[in-house]
Amino acid sequence: MPIPSSWSGKKKEAAVVTQHCKKPDIDNLTKGLFDSLNQLIWADDNQVVSISVYKVYEETPSIEVLVKEVAS
Repeated sequence: MPIPSSWSGKKKEAAVVTQHCKKPDIDNLTKGLFDSLNQLIWADDNQVVSISVYKVYEETPSIEVLVKEVAS
């Protein structure tokens, strides 16, 4: 999640990699990501069997996805 530009330099520095406990809701972020990966990574996101998701502040916001195939 982006660090607010209105924060002081010291507060920004302290925020890096700390939990982001505000909107947007993590389930909405996950839903949007999963929907965008349909037909690219998997046929449908109902194939996903396990996830680990967290929101943290970062100087350069990003989304990291690690996909592992499991035996069916």
